[in-house]
Formats: sequence, C-alpha cells, structure tokens
Amino acid sequence: MWVDSTQKEYHHSKPKVINLFNSLFQTKPKIDVEGYLVVGLGNIGNQYFDTRHNIGFYIIDYIAKNQNLRFESERLGYRTTWNLKGKKIHLLKPTTYMNGSGRSVNYWKKKVKIPLENLLVLSDELQLEFGRMRLRIKGSSGGHNGLQNIEDYLGTRNYSRLRFGVGNKNPINNQAQYVLENWSQKEQAELDKLLPKSMELIQSFILEGPIKTMNRFN
Repeated sequence: MWVDSTQKEYHHSKPKVINLFNSLFQTKPKIDVEGYLVVGLGNIGNQYFDTRHNIGFYIIDYIAKNQNLRFESERLGYRTTWNLKGKKIHLLKPTTYMNGSGRSVNYWKKKVKIPLENLLVLSDELQLEFGRMRLRIKGSSGGHNGLQNIEDYLGTRNYSRLRFGVGNKNPINNQAQYVLENWSQKEQAELDKLLPKSMELIQSFILEGPIKTMNRFN
C-alpha cells in the first residue's frame, strides 16, 4: 500500500509537537501554603474566662482581635485562620477543657495536616514569674495537665510550647486553686502590655523559626 511520505512524517512528529505545547502551556501544579497550628490552652465557660489558667485563650483572642478574625465553633474547638506572609496559621481554642486538650490538638493536627514541627501550644506556667515567656521545642509537661494530655495523645514530648509565667508564690498544695483564680488588678493591667509581645514571639516562631526565636526572646 502506498503511503504519502509527508503524511507519514506528520504522524511521527505530531506527538512531539503536542508534548512541546503541553510543556509550554500546561498549568503547573499548585503549591500548598505552609500550615501551622497554634493552640491556646484554657477552659471554656464564663467562670474561667479571667483565670490565670486561661492565658492561652487570652493570647489567641488577642491575635484574632488584632487581625480582625472571627472564630467558628467546630469539632472539639473554636478555630479561625490567620494568613501571615504566605503562611496559613490555624488558631485553635480547644473546647475539651484543659485536661482533655490532647484530644482536640491531635484531631486538628491531623485534620489540617500540620507537621509536628509546625505545632505551637500556649500555656500558663507556675515556675516562671508573672509575664515571663519561654519558648521550648520539647520537654516534659512539668505537671501541667493540659500539656500532659497533649503528650499522651501525640505520643511524644517533641512539640513546641510557649509557657507564659503566672507566678510561683503559692504553696504546692495551693497551686490548682491559684491558677483557677482571676488575675489581680495589677496583673490585668500588665497583660495589656504583654499580649503584643506574645504575638510578636509567635510571629517570629512562624517566620524565623524556633531557634532564632528562643535566642531572641528567652
């Protein structure tokens, strides 16, 4: 059977032409924005709102107000998202009460697919003087029930936490009562100055990384 040589050449070259067209004009796959999960620990309910134990909620609420963000009531927590220079930060306030914080953290870490190194937990700390902040990338719970529950659910101590000092002037047998008391008037006034610093520290953790942030703030 006779075959036109030009037609034969066209059929051989057609795939090459198509491949060249695709390489030039095909839409490139979308690159996912890097995600973070920042969790403020606390207890839900009006009776706990102004207590020292709820400093994690305080910090998260301050960021949300500063950035004009609105929380949605979702499974195991109140959540909103904060876009910061190409980073997508999930701000979470667990609704599982302090001692069940791990259930909420573990669920949302998996739900929004956050790597362990991009998790930051905010909690109160009795062993630091009031207003002192300390960032750590791992460590023990130090007797903090919320941190211990998170460790139990994640199966590791290797997650970052920002501890906010609430003071250490009370006897050991009075610590539970102390953290569940309201801030003093003096402390409440000081918080207005300290919350911006906590937000700055969190921004540094996300944009500069934990090591630089620890060197700068700790």
